[in-house]
Amino acid sequence: MSRTMPQPASSTSVKSAMRTLDIIEFVVAHPQGPIAQDIAAALDIPVSSTSYLLGTLAERGYLVRDGRRYRPGPGLARLVVPPAALTLADRVEPLVKLLRSELDETASFMVRSGWEIEALVTEASGQALRYAIEPGHRKPLHSLAAGKAILAQLPEDELARYFAECPRERHTRHTQIEEAALREALAEVRRTGLAEAHEENTLGICGLAAPAWLNGAAVGAFAVAVPEVRFTPELAAKARTALTRAAQALAG
Repeated sequence: MSRTMPQPASSTSVKSAMRTLDIIEFVVAHPQGPIAQDIAAALDIPVSSTSYLLGTLAERGYLVRDGRRYRPGPGLARLVVPPAALTLADRVEPLVKLLRSELDETASFMVRSGWEIEALVTEASGQALRYAIEPGHRKPLHSLAAGKAILAQLPEDELARYFAECPRERHTRHTQIEEAALREALAEVRRTGLAEAHEENTLGICGLAAPAWLNGAAVGAFAVAVPEVRFTPELAAKARTALTRAAQALAG
């Protein structure tokens, strides 16, 4: 008896499915209710396709339309798993994907591991010139924007122990290693909610990060890494906004 082998999905079908998931994740991560044009621009989807997919999602109850804005709909409750079943990686992965989609730069969620920082989730930029970091890879806290964001969350006694115990290597001529300079940078993170590192770990790479909290506890930092040649004031402003939104979405 002959058996028909399943045919692979067409690239068009796959693209439509990916766009549908991206739209759901984007709306869930932006509870203020984005409009169709904002969704299309952020995800680089034609407005006509975005409108069609939004209409379908609203019809199925996964989204609801409130004037021009779209918000999560009751249909999503059918997909919900108990919060206790979600790992931190599960929670941050869609937000990291959105950061990457919005900016087309490498985006990550970083956590502390001892006196180092570890990539828990990462999404690489699609551009030829990009910064690459693999999940599980570790770096020093002091030379990355995400590391500074995490250090800024530490209570004073633990921060004092860090400065007393942890040697800080100068990776480039821009690396801040002195305690006074780092403390000043950490104070700025606490004031603004954002951390920056300009070519401190790798020449030619700039980083931005936002401290992340979940259920009132510090859990890590969202970060983006951008080649210095693309680190324009416009991109930096867009990245700061996107990072702040990701941190707020995780905190709820």
